Amino acid sequence: MSKSAEPKPIDESSISPTTERKNSLEHALARRPDEKDLVDRNILHHGAPAIQQKQHDLEKAMAQDSLKKHLANRPTKEELLQKHILPENSNVAPALIAAQRELEKSMLEDSLREKLAQRPKPEDVIEKGILSPDEDPTKV
Repeated sequence: MSKSAEPKPIDESSISPTTERKNSLEHALARRPDEKDLVDRNILHHGAPAIQQKQHDLEKAMAQDSLKKHLANRPTKEELLQKHILPENSNVAPALIAAQRELEKSMLEDSLREKLAQRPKPEDVIEKGILSPDEDPTKV
């Protein structure tokens, strides 16, 4: 009573799929950017490497010279304070200046509200003789 087992088919495909690799290489080469595009994107450079290095060094030196020139012409802290560019009390970290200004504004608003709440009424000012009855602000 033995069952006859059918033999499994043998896989005769090659171990390395060279045709797939060849197709992927062809596909990659087809999508490859052209030389002009690489030069425009500053990836590929023409000329001798020594000349390219000298050119790069020269450009870097020119940028440094320009930066030094602009830093030499930079206004002093006193000039910036006089022109009201820097705040008077620059003891505060720059990140906190906005919060400090907002706090000062809020404190000023609170003080003004408190003073307005304590302000005498127009009738009281007229009774004390500070304003005459025809200067009554409620009868405008």
